Amino acid sequence: MNLMRSTRTFALLVFMLLVTSLNPGVWAQAPLFTSAIASAPHQAPGAAEPWWKHALIYEIYPRSFQDSNGDGVGDLKGITQRLDYLQTLGVDAIWLSPIYPSPQVDFGYDISDYENVDPQYGTLADFDELVAEAKKHNIRIIMDMVMNHTSDKHPWFIESKSSRTNPKRDWYVWRDGKGPGIPPNNWQSEFGHSAWQFDPTTNQWYYHKFYIQQPDLNWRNPAVEKAMFDAVRFWLDRGVAGFRLDAIPTLFEDPQLRDAKETSGTNAYGDPNLDNTYTDNLPEVHDVMRRLRTVVASYPGDRVLIGETYLPNIQELDKWYGGASHNELNLPMDMQIGFTNKLDAGLFRERIEDVETKVHGNQPLVVFDNHDNARSWNRYGDGVHDAAIARVVATMLFTTRATAMMYYGEEIGMVTTTPSRKEDVKDPIGIIGWPKEKGRDGERTPMQWDTSLNAGFSTAATTWLPVAPDYKTVNVEVEGREPSSLLNWYKKLIELRRTDPALRDGALTMLDSTNPNVLSYLRKGPAGAASVVVSLNFTAQPQTVSLDLAAAGVTANNVKTLMTDDSSLQSATSLTHIVLPPFASWVASVQ
Repeated sequence: MNLMRSTRTFALLVFMLLVTSLNPGVWAQAPLFTSAIASAPHQAPGAAEPWWKHALIYEIYPRSFQDSNGDGVGDLKGITQRLDYLQTLGVDAIWLSPIYPSPQVDFGYDISDYENVDPQYGTLADFDELVAEAKKHNIRIIMDMVMNHTSDKHPWFIESKSSRTNPKRDWYVWRDGKGPGIPPNNWQSEFGHSAWQFDPTTNQWYYHKFYIQQPDLNWRNPAVEKAMFDAVRFWLDRGVAGFRLDAIPTLFEDPQLRDAKETSGTNAYGDPNLDNTYTDNLPEVHDVMRRLRTVVASYPGDRVLIGETYLPNIQELDKWYGGASHNELNLPMDMQIGFTNKLDAGLFRERIEDVETKVHGNQPLVVFDNHDNARSWNRYGDGVHDAAIARVVATMLFTTRATAMMYYGEEIGMVTTTPSRKEDVKDPIGIIGWPKEKGRDGERTPMQWDTSLNAGFSTAATTWLPVAPDYKTVNVEVEGREPSSLLNWYKKLIELRRTDPALRDGALTMLDSTNPNVLSYLRKGPAGAASVVVSLNFTAQPQTVSLDLAAAGVTANNVKTLMTDDSSLQSATSLTHIVLPPFASWVASVQ
């Protein structure tokens, strides 16, 4: 077998040399990594580390990425059509938000069948084609798995609500009320009002952490775990690279159903704010995660488990890795960094240092954007320096030691486009909570590809959400031609992250903590490789820094700029008295 592999390798090298001699320009057009190493996308041959450690994971909201059949809704074939773009950008894996059959109350997060594809997105054959074509582009597919709840139209729930004696009754959380018309306790739905819904057929209430149409599964019943793990195996058998686990800390609730404590104020729906101790992040969930990790780890290829883990502190995040045992999630999302929603250098320094030093050496996962939050352009921008601030955010994402996760359109500067009228809102939480809560439509608008009809997303007369009005200038086609565009900034950062040894493998050390307005850190190069410094101005005023690397064991002081968005920094040669213009980003190699 080794002889055969060596023979094929030699033949491939001879062929490449022949092609190069006939057409030397071929290398200028070729992608950095070819399908010859499709088993380890964008990873050095022979590397022992899991592929996801250095990966760029790109979230796609399928309804909004590319419509292939002109019905105004994105689909799987549309994603397949755009794989060339994703490979050129440098994507290693696509996370698909749910594509399962669903009544679409919560746009797919209410699942009625865990082992199929919703017809509006295509078929299982279309999915298999996407997996196969993505592999040719060195891209893996990650599914969104919703384990906390199902749709109320799922056959399991239809059986469960049919009678109190049905075998699946205990697959969901059913309880008697405190009295006529009074729910079992005061728990609230994340999407407004009581988390209990009365069912007159059986005269009991069922629990729903989210919409009424999303009844919670009862994870204290072993049959539920078996059924969900079977669904996981179904997709692993089809070749998916892993799962992003939706709302995973909410699997368990207090079995005593104790009333939650009220905290101060009210939410966007007018309900009193409640402490979530009895409904979120209960310790039992970690037993399930360890068993799920065992299932996923039994498959070859370093399959990955990613968690939607909104947690209160770094200590809780560490538990989701399994702490020193490293036996739960591979990559729980660190929402402490990307969703601070405040451009504060000191806060970012603290949060990045936390995940570097307080998670038992586990791999961080940093994310700034997703389908549930206003886009980072709006959350961090000041309305004047938004483009420069977007570069600061991108630089943090790709130059820290973390696995990077981004959201479609982030790379071109798509903005949150919130409906201005309640009658235009599609997201139910916007309908329920208007005008305080306007929903999540604004961050889910169609991808902006070019200047044509509907930004190249669809040929339909009307798309499921309207395309943002700035699409004529903010799109892939226009920005691809502009060397200084945000898109090209992303491409250069992603390429630098992949090819520079220090950014790929170097340890991270914070620098210059005396300046509260600048975030600076060192990525120490491995043996024989240069280290890299990163310095980011978080203010609208120039900032001067001098960076001392001695404490990190680096004695060199001369630098060569690798990337910057300000020409005044191109010629920097020293780490002493560096003047950073407003919101400037600077990445330099230490010589």
